[in-house]
Amino acid sequence: MDTVRAAVRGRLGGVLVLRLCLIALGLLAGLGVGRMLEAGAGDPDMARVNTLSLGLAGALAALLLAPRAERLAAGWTARVGRWYGGLSPRTVAAATFGLMVALLLSVLLGNLLRSLPFYTWVWSVLATALLAAFFVPFAVRHAGAFAPLALPPARRPSGGKILDTNVIIDGRVLDLARSGFLEGDLIVPGFVLRELQLLADHGDPQKRTRGKRGLGVLEELREVRSLRVEDWDDPSLPTVDDKLVRLARQTGAVLLTNDGNLGKIARLHGVTVLSLHALAVALRPQVQAGDYLTVTVTKGGQQQGQGVGYLEDGTMVVVEDGLKYRGKPTRVLVVNNVQTNVGRMIFARAEKSDAA
Repeated sequence: MDTVRAAVRGRLGGVLVLRLCLIALGLLAGLGVGRMLEAGAGDPDMARVNTLSLGLAGALAALLLAPRAERLAAGWTARVGRWYGGLSPRTVAAATFGLMVALLLSVLLGNLLRSLPFYTWVWSVLATALLAAFFVPFAVRHAGAFAPLALPPARRPSGGKILDTNVIIDGRVLDLARSGFLEGDLIVPGFVLRELQLLADHGDPQKRTRGKRGLGVLEELREVRSLRVEDWDDPSLPTVDDKLVRLARQTGAVLLTNDGNLGKIARLHGVTVLSLHALAVALRPQVQAGDYLTVTVTKGGQQQGQGVGYLEDGTMVVVEDGLKYRGKPTRVLVVNNVQTNVGRMIFARAEKSDAA
């Protein structure tokens, strides 16, 4: 919440500074025009009044045009940010090398041009621009040759498991963490926290409940396991799912989710995915109520007439009135399947026929 509020305050402060700068420029432009007209005016007092009026008009015009200028500035800033974010270290190294070659050659060529009678500094500037226009694009096209010159990009701590919004709201990850089955750091991206905050403040009661549940799960999860907030974002990516896949690819982390479609897209991008739905299916009991089994009753149960047998994996099967089938393979109908701290117990009753 504090991060979101700080970001909002920072954006409002930037808009206010930009608007004040535009108003100041409009005021200065109006005053400048007034000073130009003041020189040809006959009455000095009237000229000063006109200058002040033009300055005020310029400031008001800038105030009216400020919203459009802010949108243009925001679009330009976003484009520059995307361009800058897409630059690779080897491309920067190649462009720098090409510019260095162009400057060195321009110095040598300038010394030769100085002997000409018609030489001026314009020729040096023109020669430098032509050399840079040739060598910089050429070096960028062959940027692969400059890989040894480029500094390796700073890598974020690799490993860990990235939690998406749905798996946090689901809450089962908390039980997994308590059981000790989740290894490594649990990572919550900053944009996921912002999405949960927006849900918690939403006008729809259902969405508000989901958001508050997600934030509550994170609070409990932080007390159980190491929880790291990754303050990373990419404004050029439109959706949270795209950002999750990009972050997982860059850090080499595992994506923990229960969104089937997100899991498929992430796997196509080479990201390792842990699905809670797949885990739940894998842990689902193989024997359910209504299934038929063949079991050999080996001993009596705690209650009178009960028979007890075991499956191949050691699961205990308690057969109602099954003691009379002791020592014989008996076909039974599963009535209930109970999971206990020591394992599973199956309660069943024998079919009408005596033995299988």
